[in-house]
Amino acid sequence: MPTQKRRAEQGFTLIEVMIVVVIVGILLAVALPSYQEALQKGRRADGKAFLTEAANRQEQYMLDRSTYTTTLSELGLGTQSDEGHYTVTASACASGDLTRCYVLTATPTGTSPQDGDEDCFTFSLDSSGSKRALKKDGTAATALCW
Repeated sequence: MPTQKRRAEQGFTLIEVMIVVVIVGILLAVALPSYQEALQKGRRADGKAFLTEAANRQEQYMLDRSTYTTTLSELGLGTQSDEGHYTVTASACASGDLTRCYVLTATPTGTSPQDGDEDCFTFSLDSSGSKRALKKDGTAATALCW
């Protein structure tokens, strides 16, 4: 009986603690990348929501003035998305005619964790409703980004 009591008072052995540390390490190695990816997806919503809001205001601007604008302040917006993860710019389409079309582009700010998002780096939305995304290397991203 006295040996069992002494054993209970000693606590955990080094082997038991190391096994727990290894198990926690394995769980972190598996879970952390998935968690970071989920955070990036959530932050992408910040940029896409801002683009949609800017597009709605562009259409109202067009109804009021018969032209689009490249100045977001004229739409009552700043250049940063609500959570500050993206910088948004407005430009004329390739034709350069603002009475016909515009392109809104969201790019991660340099200080945002989204700057490390390799798969869905920039988002764009144009006056025809066309949605595009580019990877960080400039190639076209999958439709899953939008």
